[in-house]
Amino acid sequence: MTEKNRTYITHLKVADVPWHRLTTAYGRGTEFPAHLAVLEQMRDLASVKESLYELTTNMEHQSTLWHATPFGMVFLCRILEKALAENGQNPVAHFLAGELLDFFAYILQCFHDGDEMEHAEALPLFSDLLKEEYLWSEEYDEEEDEMRYEE
Repeated sequence: MTEKNRTYITHLKVADVPWHRLTTAYGRGTEFPAHLAVLEQMRDLASVKESLYELTTNMEHQSTLWHATPFGMVFLCRILEKALAENGQNPVAHFLAGELLDFFAYILQCFHDGDEMEHAEALPLFSDLLKEEYLWSEEYDEEEDEMRYEE
């Protein structure tokens, strides 16, 4: 990893990511900030389970990784570090740490499987993933699109 990428990732904040313009397995990453906040707080097991499910099912589906996945992984890594630090005192952190380690192992396998396939050249900078040409339009209406599928 280049120093420029390491610095970008280290300083990246949830609010810096246009989640509503990143694809997921089931739409856009609009709800990612709320789910990441629930995980980061590690207060209520039921809420953590629900948010973890929403994030993981949207970051990976049938071994496919999505545009929101690398950004979600940045913040899940930070949450894992916190969960490991609180592991002994907080049963929710203990649960979350185990679940995240399992998810990371699975994402790594998806990455290795994908790396075996022919694919586009890697972008030189992590921040390039947020170039306008890769983002969904600001004009897109997620609710309107969901209604089209229900008809």
